[in-house]
Amino acid sequence: MSQKIRRGGTGARKVARRQGTQARVRQTKKQASGAMGAAIRFLPFTEEQLQRVFLAIILGGAAALAWFVASLAGVPAMAQQQLANLAGDAGFEVKNVEVRGTERMNVLTVYERVLGEQDQAMPLVDVEALRAELLDLDWVRDARVSRQLPDTLVIDIVERVPHAVLRKPGRLVLIDATGHALEPISAANAKPYLMIEGPGAQRQVPALATLLEAAPALKPQVAEAEWVGNRRWDITFKTDQVLALPEGEEASAKALMSFARLDGVNRLLGGKVASFDMRAPERIYMRCPGCGEGEGEDLATGEGEVRSE
Repeated sequence: MSQKIRRGGTGARKVARRQGTQARVRQTKKQASGAMGAAIRFLPFTEEQLQRVFLAIILGGAAALAWFVASLAGVPAMAQQQLANLAGDAGFEVKNVEVRGTERMNVLTVYERVLGEQDQAMPLVDVEALRAELLDLDWVRDARVSRQLPDTLVIDIVERVPHAVLRKPGRLVLIDATGHALEPISAANAKPYLMIEGPGAQRQVPALATLLEAAPALKPQVAEAEWVGNRRWDITFKTDQVLALPEGEEASAKALMSFARLDGVNRLLGGKVASFDMRAPERIYMRCPGCGEGEGEDLATGEGEVRSE
């Protein structure tokens, strides 16, 4: 009886190699699993919690993608409009406007800006855009817009404070302490305010306020200030006497303080002297019409006394 011998069958060496490879794979998986388990044990989470975190990340990414696709299709805008319509039907729409904080400005200019929001559904009122419009008004330094449900918009205005009057060619303009123009003003209504003039003077208003603070005793007596040559001030007092100050913030402040001390000792304001010139360091030159043959006297500011030449 013959027996067939199959060639190419699995030899003992091949079987051994295959078994060895499978053993190494199992060992590697076991080591990796052990390393992962050890790493997880060091974390302050359980494996179940980590699975929940990963699931939340996956779901969040899917939701963000869905929202992005919906945004491209205009779905959020449609949903917002629908929500606004529902709110309007429920009575949440602008029926009243309450304006607070207006004392000097015309309150009708505020209502004109808000008029477009009348009968608007509350969710559709863009309070930031409305605030930006109000800030464009000359008298408004700051503004706040808020919704008072169900049907009222509340406008809180912070007004600018009138500080002085700027004389321009052919007209007078009321300005605040920063030089911001508020509104035209008549000569009669301008009398209580400090008058400022000169090319570029509007930009120098804050610097002028700082200068006058250097001599608080003189400040109430100042009627006008002229910015000369875009470099220095001429001060006119309520007595119509003029004081010419030097260039530079420090030099002009020092000169004004010296003049205040000299006026306290020698009563310069209200006297016969028409003008005082303090542009020269440490000296003051005075023009005194009708005081004799010489029209000038000088005062050495370091000495603090009047001396005729």
